[in-house]
Amino acid sequence: MLDLIRNFGQQLAEALEIGLNAQLTPHHTPITNVLVSGLGGSGMGADVVIDLCADRLSVPMLVNKNYHIPAFVSPNTLFIASSYSGNTEETTQALQMALERSAKIVCITTGGAMQKIAEQHGLDLIKLPSGRPPRASLGYSFMQQFFILQYFGLIDGSFIDHTRAAIALLEAEQENIKTQAAQWAKTLANQLPIIYAPDGYGSVAIRWRQQINENGKQLCWHHIIPEMNHNELVGWRTKDDVYAPIFLNAPDVYERIKYRIGINKTIVSQYTNSIYELTALGNTKIERLLYLIHFGDWLSWFLAQERNFDATEVKVIDFLKAELAKV
Repeated sequence: MLDLIRNFGQQLAEALEIGLNAQLTPHHTPITNVLVSGLGGSGMGADVVIDLCADRLSVPMLVNKNYHIPAFVSPNTLFIASSYSGNTEETTQALQMALERSAKIVCITTGGAMQKIAEQHGLDLIKLPSGRPPRASLGYSFMQQFFILQYFGLIDGSFIDHTRAAIALLEAEQENIKTQAAQWAKTLANQLPIIYAPDGYGSVAIRWRQQINENGKQLCWHHIIPEMNHNELVGWRTKDDVYAPIFLNAPDVYERIKYRIGINKTIVSQYTNSIYELTALGNTKIERLLYLIHFGDWLSWFLAQERNFDATEVKVIDFLKAELAKV
């Protein structure tokens, strides 16, 4: 896991090459919506893409993390099935349902049942490099979704240069990120992280929670500002330094939300002295979002070290899958 986190920039570069060489086929029915079906690390890519493309996409794009698909899926739907292993049962079932609805389907996987379905039905297929945990393949999965959207004329190709700039930023800042993440982990390892992200960066909060859960073997939760101002903020009533709110921020965040973040910190500081804040670096949203994601990945690694856990091990998920296979 250590090398996989360290080489995230290299993964992004490889993902660009995969996308540039992907072989897709046209769809002769207008696309009026996009649905990405995927869970865990494979579904995470869709959350990232939606955050990055929401202000440019002219059609709705949603992520599906279930066995079933919404009623709107039709021949006018671009359906992206994302499963790193190719054997995620929720995603393969949703894929079969999308086939029945005659949606335009593109599969992103390393193989497994999904590849067999794609080959059997002549579906578009983008193969990813295998041999790593799905959560350590985020760069591969979300980058392919960019290329798919570009192919069907839903976004332009500016993400390519922006991603290359993000790679340079991550390489330049990696040692600084590691140093700060390691410092945070020394105290956060004995606390309950609560991740608060501004709207537009919600995918980062999800990623941090998932990585802290899987790599750090630690419970935490997340919420989005301004939504949490209408509910969760009222729940801050008990003073306890075990609660560790982490406020994520970025230069492009809407000014009213930035103002809310300041007020929120004032409120929660009455109930905990353990407040963390991180502002993203970068000139574009892709740079800033990937900077925050990379920081969170390193934080999850250092939390595992502080808590004496193997960051790679996910035996409880393996047990769950084994039990499901018996049914």
